[in-house]
Amino acid sequence: MRSVDDLTARARIRDAAMLRFGRDGFGVGVRQVAADAGVSPALVLHHFGSKDGLRAACDEHAHDALVAAKTDAMAQPATTVLAQLAAMDRYAPLVAYLFRVVLDGGPGAARFVDGMVDDTLTYLAEGERAGVVRPTGDPQGRARYVVAAQLGLLLVTQLDAAAGRAPSPTAEPAAALTHMARTTAHASLELYTHGLFADSTYLDAWRATQERPEPPVDPTTHQEQP
Repeated sequence: MRSVDDLTARARIRDAAMLRFGRDGFGVGVRQVAADAGVSPALVLHHFGSKDGLRAACDEHAHDALVAAKTDAMAQPATTVLAQLAAMDRYAPLVAYLFRVVLDGGPGAARFVDGMVDDTLTYLAEGERAGVVRPTGDPQGRARYVVAAQLGLLLVTQLDAAAGRAPSPTAEPAAALTHMARTTAHASLELYTHGLFADSTYLDAWRATQERPEPPVDPTTHQEQP
């Protein structure tokens, strides 16, 4: 059985790695993480086996923390959710790490985004049951759109940071979250609450195209018949 000190050291190393990876990327070595955590590189390897093992532990922790934050937010009154926006230091390291995972790309990022979509699907369904989220005819598509909007806003903020117009989500996540809330929270809440279009014209037109039968294909030419 591991001692309490052993478990605390593991968590301290993981948290230091998330901060460093989020800020500087995954090219950072084990020695730098060990220095940040105030331990030896050997202790990092003792707990995680390798740098890949360390990153896997960071991914798992980030995923669990994100699920907990979203589930808690959906279960709270609106005043509590808005109050959480003011406590962004709590979520800053998580946001920086998650965004770095996405920027890194590759299969790992795809798996992480897929997990975010699955989690969003779950908590939006819970929101429907609680009566705080409207039902939808396409739960999967809605969840993907919500995730894409969140990640897209982070990307725009990162681009603004490169242009000197905003704090960077990777270098200054707390300041970046505050900037994002100040510049987009009202608009996004208004959009999600009231919608964008005044009527269903565009939705009806799109549905009509989906219900239109496919034109027959000539088997000899593999082209659509007139």
